Amino acid sequence: MTADVPVIDLASAPGERMAWSRPKSHIYLWAVTERLLVTNSWQISSRLRTAVLRKFGAKIGSNVTFRPRTRVSFPWNLTIGDNCWIGEGVWFHNQDVVTVGDNCVISQETFITTGSHALRTDMALMTSPVTIESGVWVTSRCMVLGGATLGASSVVTPNTVVPAKTVIPPNAIFGSPNPPQVLDHRFATKSERS
Repeated sequence: MTADVPVIDLASAPGERMAWSRPKSHIYLWAVTERLLVTNSWQISSRLRTAVLRKFGAKIGSNVTFRPRTRVSFPWNLTIGDNCWIGEGVWFHNQDVVTVGDNCVISQETFITTGSHALRTDMALMTSPVTIESGVWVTSRCMVLGGATLGASSVVTPNTVVPAKTVIPPNAIFGSPNPPQVLDHRFATKSERS
């Protein structure tokens, strides 16, 4: 039966280095620098992480805290506003642009990825940006997929997958039951306050 099922030849899959957008030497220098000064759990200085990320092209606002074990695949594709907290072990797998507004919390072990593959054809790399508007809290161990937009002051509950191209409305609490959906509003609406 499995003889009728096609298998994609990954040796010919296009786009392996498509998202680099920098010379190979720059990519390798970033890989070493990230390991020593950003991801390294023994390096405890948030200011040093921020400085290194800015040096490699990240746009980071003021008063941003980066906890140890942060990973950023391509810092030049990362924008973070003011007063944000980035938790331990957060990974920005940002082959495309990731934009985080002001006053956001991205909690521990969250994975934000902008890349996927053309699964029915040739496994070519496909990317789309992720936008996290101001005031958002992405709680621990969430996964945010390419093309997602998280509206202002929304909350993503723990262990939630935000599917590709999902738009979470402002002020929404998004998460389980399965599939994830808007569960409630974070703040009372004007009509509820009256």
